Amino acid sequence: MTRVRGPRSIRRRLTLLYSALFVVAGALLLGFTYVLAASSKAGRTLASGEGQGPVPAGEPGTLDPPAVNAVVEAVRSDQLHELLVKGCVALAVMALASVALGWLMAGRVLAPLRTMISAARRISADNLHERLAVAGPDDELKAMADTFDAVLARLEGAFEAQKSFVANASHELRTPLTLQQTIVDVTLADPEASADSLRAALLRVRAAGQEQERLIDALLTLARSQRGLERQEFVDLAEVVRERLPDAGVKVEARLDPAPVLGDRQLVERLVVNLTDNAVRHNLPEGEASWMSVWTGTDAAGRPGLRIENSGPVIAADQAAGLFRPFRRLGPERVRKRDGHGLGLSIVAAVVAAHGGRVLARTRPRGGLVVEVVLPAYVPSGPRAPVNA
Repeated sequence: MTRVRGPRSIRRRLTLLYSALFVVAGALLLGFTYVLAASSKAGRTLASGEGQGPVPAGEPGTLDPPAVNAVVEAVRSDQLHELLVKGCVALAVMALASVALGWLMAGRVLAPLRTMISAARRISADNLHERLAVAGPDDELKAMADTFDAVLARLEGAFEAQKSFVANASHELRTPLTLQQTIVDVTLADPEASADSLRAALLRVRAAGQEQERLIDALLTLARSQRGLERQEFVDLAEVVRERLPDAGVKVEARLDPAPVLGDRQLVERLVVNLTDNAVRHNLPEGEASWMSVWTGTDAAGRPGLRIENSGPVIAADQAAGLFRPFRRLGPERVRKRDGHGLGLSIVAAVVAAHGGRVLARTRPRGGLVVEVVLPAYVPSGPRAPVNA
């Protein structure tokens, strides 16, 4: 039976590392001390009688120099051996002590990491609002905890956006279904329904189905844009805008200079259609002096761009950035036609992001909106650099 091994403890590895470094350093110190003691000249000076006067030979009590040297060398050898043995014993004792101290210090160093691991295990999709919130010195561990908290914040925002998107999509999809069901039930409840009333009911059911189809198509376009580009080809923004300008409803002022783009033509066309439809739909009511202006061209850096400006009611400046969120509406008083789903500008933002560009919306003090799109410069060959805000 195969035994499943648990994860290796970093505390154990740090302890072994600390102890190994201490033993190596201690062994080097002991060896260096032994070499210094072995090369000492103190004993040799005493044995050779340096610094003393000549010793007369044959006098009583006089030591024979060779005998003295032999005795000194024997003593030195015993002392060096004793030094080596005691040093090794001391090194072994301190090595054991270093293991204990290393285990203690590794535990203290890793204590914040264990706290972060326990907190991270408690966090799930249901409590993404919690944070590690590690206190202490501004070191690498705190930097890692702060980075993890930032990731949790982004995940929380993504989860909330997903929940909101699903709820709004469900509501938008249910509305035409409910309308269809109501029309069918009312028509079936009338036993004397004429052919004209049945035809009218079918036309209303068909209109509701078409509304649902447009919503599903918008959702699919949004999902496709968020996946990125599947193919790339040369597209001129000026030509696409020229083909998609509205024929009636508002006064249009256009200045269409060439704006070459390397991207997905269908997505670029959807971007232009959504922006022009948005400029017409969210404009002044019919009968008033409503207008829109369109510009295409390149900036000083050679980046193609599209700018659409339209008249309309006054919009708060802090609400402009929120227009790119899915299903975001500013109220019926701003809408000429109430058949929008609130996905137009969110699809625009997704298409621009897929092409590596940026989009910006700002309000006009006298009413209306200005939307600017900047895409990477068209390069016939080679990688494209993304547009920095």
